[in-house]
Amino acid sequence: MHIPVLADEAINFLNVQKDGIYVDATAGAGGHSGKILEKLERGALIAIDADGAALETAASGLEKYAGKVKFVNGNFADIGAILNGLYIKGIDGILYDLGISSMQIAEAKRGFSFMQDGPLDMRMDTNRRFNAGDIIDSYPEEELRRIFISYGQDRWAARVARRIVEARKSEDIKTTLQLSKIIKDSIPAGYIRKSRIDPSTRIFQALRIEVNNELKNLSDTLPGAMSFLKPGGRMVVLSYHSLEDRIVKNFFRGNKGVLKTLTKKPVVPSDEEVGRNARSRSALLRAAEMMPPVKYAGE
Repeated sequence: MHIPVLADEAINFLNVQKDGIYVDATAGAGGHSGKILEKLERGALIAIDADGAALETAASGLEKYAGKVKFVNGNFADIGAILNGLYIKGIDGILYDLGISSMQIAEAKRGFSFMQDGPLDMRMDTNRRFNAGDIIDSYPEEELRRIFISYGQDRWAARVARRIVEARKSEDIKTTLQLSKIIKDSIPAGYIRKSRIDPSTRIFQALRIEVNNELKNLSDTLPGAMSFLKPGGRMVVLSYHSLEDRIVKNFFRGNKGVLKTLTKKPVVPSDEEVGRNARSRSALLRAAEMMPPVKYAGE
């Protein structure tokens, strides 16, 4: 079961008004969407997700709110086109819960997890053709090294890239467990014993980011969403690694004349929540509010 991360904190920062128009840009299985809909009376929610299967799950679970919610299978990078297509001129808030859901991890055939065997896929949008297997099969060593460093911040990036290129000369690397073994074989055993995380974690993160163009999509969606925020409207973003968090922090900082940052430091989950939901461990929440337009003398 997918448990929404920092659910109460996210909804509090979103400051849901009963007649407002809100966007859940990463609806997933509908956890946060349900929390928003509970507070709406005459308002509406636009629930967006690139993962059509997840959106079907959300629609089924939120069926009782059918009159208040519109489900859109799309990429949040296209937020402007999506809202324009629905003839929406302004919104009172937007929520992003970035990264991967428990539901996606649990489904072996999606290829997101190194804990179970599945195809090297990792596509959020299964209508797209490009997947993790294409990267492992075709990227030159220097490109593999680049994404493992840039998106995984992995200290063993060069060794892993070299081992993958060597391995694919003699075998087709098709599954998550195949790749995980190659990664482990690239790293000193002593380091693996001392590490707090599985050695495959950062490499799989890097591949997922590359497959889904996650950082560019995030950079594209934030200004688009801001342009639809009404004065007093809120933007709430949950991120799960420093690359995403840096983009959000810098965006808020770069628009400080337009957005008022509500979180001086990112909000993190309590020990109790981490105990209930391990996925929340690395979560960082930032929020900002759209400021009223500046009025000049004589206006």
